[in-house]
Amino acid sequence: MNQFSFEYPFVLGLILLFVICAKWCKERSRAIYFPHVEQLLARSASKSSFLVWLKWIGIVAVIVALASPVITKSYSNSKKEGRDIVLIIDASDSMRQRGFDSSDIFKNKFDVVKEVVADFIDKRESDRLGMITFADVAFISSPLTFEKDFLKNITQMQQLGMAGKRTAINDAVVQSYNILSKSKAKSKIAILLTDGVDNMSKVPFPELESMIKKRDIKLYTVGIGNQRDYNAKYLQALAVAGKGEAYGARDASMLSKIYEEINKLEVTKIDDKKIVQYTYLYTYPLFLAILSFLFFIYFRTSRGT
Repeated sequence: MNQFSFEYPFVLGLILLFVICAKWCKERSRAIYFPHVEQLLARSASKSSFLVWLKWIGIVAVIVALASPVITKSYSNSKKEGRDIVLIIDASDSMRQRGFDSSDIFKNKFDVVKEVVADFIDKRESDRLGMITFADVAFISSPLTFEKDFLKNITQMQQLGMAGKRTAINDAVVQSYNILSKSKAKSKIAILLTDGVDNMSKVPFPELESMIKKRDIKLYTVGIGNQRDYNAKYLQALAVAGKGEAYGARDASMLSKIYEEINKLEVTKIDDKKIVQYTYLYTYPLFLAILSFLFFIYFRTSRGT
């Protein structure tokens, strides 16, 4: 944003002083206007209005130059530290259960999850996001990407049964950690959402826990539905190993609040530096003043006054 101002605006008050002296201090005007340059203001029988204008243009221009006009341009140099986040979504058959959203009892859990996840994607700024979908098997629905619209489209395209009916939580977490391990981001996050108990993974829990503890990746776990639907202690153990948090959501509103809380916990760091650029303009009125005084001297001399 550009802003015009004077560094020393009080100097402009000298213009008023000169105007007052021109009217009330005529006997001393020569000393005030041009000290030590008596020849510039020698008495003349016929005063020229043109010379008066040149004189005042020169005086005003000098005072404006002394006030130091300046254009200030300020802008921010924001450096954002983005994060890499992988969303791990349960697409097993148990996600067909309806009644999870009290506002629409005909929606199943998976439909609600897709809506909440799309909203979470929208709110992430300067972050790359990826997605793992799992049931019998775990597969990469989307690699890490900055294209939020693309990822939301992928989310809406997810269908129950596309990866089977059972639940392979451990394998899905391993897949997400494999993706994030190749990332060069300073902050790496995995968010696991499930409503079931692992019953299909090839990777045993002790091996998974050991891997999670060794990696610099934060893991959040979210269990949805009734407590009997998922193993809360199991999800808590995963979150502890991943230095994250474990949550439980009984309904759609709780699930939205959980993702909102994770969104607040994992705020993107912004290093915002304000840079101010100054463009000094005093040379322009100073040049005008010199030009005016030179013309004043020339015309005074040429008239012999």
